[in-house]
Amino acid sequence: MSKLQEEISKRRTFGIVSHPDAGKTTLTEKLLLFGGAIQVAGAVKSNKIKKTTVSDFMEIEKQRGISVATSVMAFDYEGIKVNILDTPGHKDFAEDTFRTLTAVDSVIVVIDVAKGVEEQTEKLVKVCRMRSTPIIVFINKLDREGKDGFDLLDELEAKLGLNVLPMTWPVGMGQRFKGVYNIYEKRLNLFRPHSKQDLPEELIQIEDLTDQTLDDQVGSDLADELREEAEVIHEVYPDLDHDAYLKGEISPVFFGSAINNFGVKELLDCFVNIAPTPLPRETEERIVQPDESKFSGFIFKIHANIDPRHRDRIAFMRICSGTFARNTNYLHVRQGKKMKFSNPTSFMASRKEIVEEAFPGDVVGLYDSGNFKIGDSLTEGEKLNFKGIPSFSPEIFRYVDNKDPMKYKQFQKGLTQLMDEGVAQLFQREVDGRRIIGVVGALQFEVIQYRMEKEYGARVSYEPTNFRKACWITCDDPVAFKAFRQRRSRDIAKDKDDRYVFMAESDWMLSSAQENHPEVKFHFTSELE
Repeated sequence: MSKLQEEISKRRTFGIVSHPDAGKTTLTEKLLLFGGAIQVAGAVKSNKIKKTTVSDFMEIEKQRGISVATSVMAFDYEGIKVNILDTPGHKDFAEDTFRTLTAVDSVIVVIDVAKGVEEQTEKLVKVCRMRSTPIIVFINKLDREGKDGFDLLDELEAKLGLNVLPMTWPVGMGQRFKGVYNIYEKRLNLFRPHSKQDLPEELIQIEDLTDQTLDDQVGSDLADELREEAEVIHEVYPDLDHDAYLKGEISPVFFGSAINNFGVKELLDCFVNIAPTPLPRETEERIVQPDESKFSGFIFKIHANIDPRHRDRIAFMRICSGTFARNTNYLHVRQGKKMKFSNPTSFMASRKEIVEEAFPGDVVGLYDSGNFKIGDSLTEGEKLNFKGIPSFSPEIFRYVDNKDPMKYKQFQKGLTQLMDEGVAQLFQREVDGRRIIGVVGALQFEVIQYRMEKEYGARVSYEPTNFRKACWITCDDPVAFKAFRQRRSRDIAKDKDDRYVFMAESDWMLSSAQENHPEVKFHFTSELE
């Protein structure tokens, strides 16, 4: 086995997705605790000072208690290098999550035991299933009252279209919650509420559920309940078929309580055993295999001002093949120029380390002075364009204006950088040159306003618009296209890449434009499918 193949076999790169408040960021933290990457979790309150969670490092996230940017973190666990991408749960930041899903090989979906499957989870899982991404489900917050285990499994199958397979099973719930039975390792994992977070969990080997030890530990009522339920599971659900999981056809399910650090180790142990190593990636030109000797990678996220004291912009790159080395010349495919990076970094949320080399599955941060856009490729010379990194057609629009004429430069720079991050999309009307920001969710306007002021010293104001939809337009006939743009000039704008966009005030207006101008193509993602 070559060094490259050995490194690939050690990598597991996954995303954590869920509806807001299902406990995704807390789960991320507990995984980091197991990996020894952090010593104390943000959720642990010490001396009544609330430490904010490690993966929420933007100021606005700390204030609002929601994740608005995808965090990238790496840790080692039992010889495996685990790369976690923690995504925003809030629907207003779904676009960031969709793009992050292009950079992972598998996902863990977190479900709140009381709320079950929620709307945002449905959307995200749909994207994973379109790509046949392997999914593991973690049902969280078992120390609270919630839905019955079998009802939750049915809900996962009905709403998410998953074929589920319980790997652990709860013993009681809420007030009666006594622990989790590990079906495959035949072990009872006892829950001790309010125990110290760093104490090892109490594991009791129970090979046979008829064993009296079970009654002694959890009481005969819960013991009988577990015996009945285990029998049903045994009859209804198959054994774990690893290949079916890797193809996205079956989803293992775990139960636990992330805040109490309970049931997380089982999840992690199983994950490092079964999750896929870095997978091949599709480009417009060909399929790229991870064990190819030549390096290739793509930018899936850009983040300005990770450290507000330095005006740094970091482009996050997923490595797809070969070995990436520091201070080596690589081809920036879109710009057709060579670039080298003297301080590529790996991440532990906002803590950064310079890396000498990185391998497929790894995510590396590259300091960027404005060369990168989302979707850009870097290679050793081959022209490759990675597929499947979309921008969605926004549905909420506002005019954006600079409130302080003396700060025009800062206004201009801030808008450009935030738009390059993919936070929102900027359009400029052909008729009057007014700038319009389009977003997928309204909360993004607040984030832009806050970051423009705090990070760039620019104040922005918004004005409502009548627009309801924006879509990219193309046409094979230049004469017809010019005539269309002249006739509909007040509805035409350009995006930041100088592509033409049709801005519609209603669905009816959009469909009538499509009917009256069959020669013009209307596209709803910027991949122009």
